[in-house]
Amino acid sequence: MGYLTTHVLDTSSGLPGKGIRIEVYRLEGDERTRLTEVVTNDDGRCDAPILDGEAFGVGEYELVFHAGEYLDRQGVPGDAPRFLDVIPLRFGVADASQHYHVPLLLSPYSYSTYRGS
Repeated sequence: MGYLTTHVLDTSSGLPGKGIRIEVYRLEGDERTRLTEVVTNDDGRCDAPILDGEAFGVGEYELVFHAGEYLDRQGVPGDAPRFLDVIPLRFGVADASQHYHVPLLLSPYSYSTYRGS
């Protein structure tokens, strides 16, 4: 069975993104269904797969990273509103038997992602 994981790295500090709230949605056409919410641990990861088993299937998903809340807690200065606050990452799952790892590399003014392993 496949599953979904993530990892957040704060590239401005070189440290894991601890305590970042992430909402998880399944997308079907114009429909957006909230599946769960997780929070990253001290290592910037989740303690268990975000989705697995029957909850993880072929289709389109969205991870919504609440980066502004994290940056505020870190005392990172920024204008109001922040340049980056809520970061939505949309991606497709073509083979639900595989592991999909969708990390976020975050700084106050940029982010990137990739399909990891």
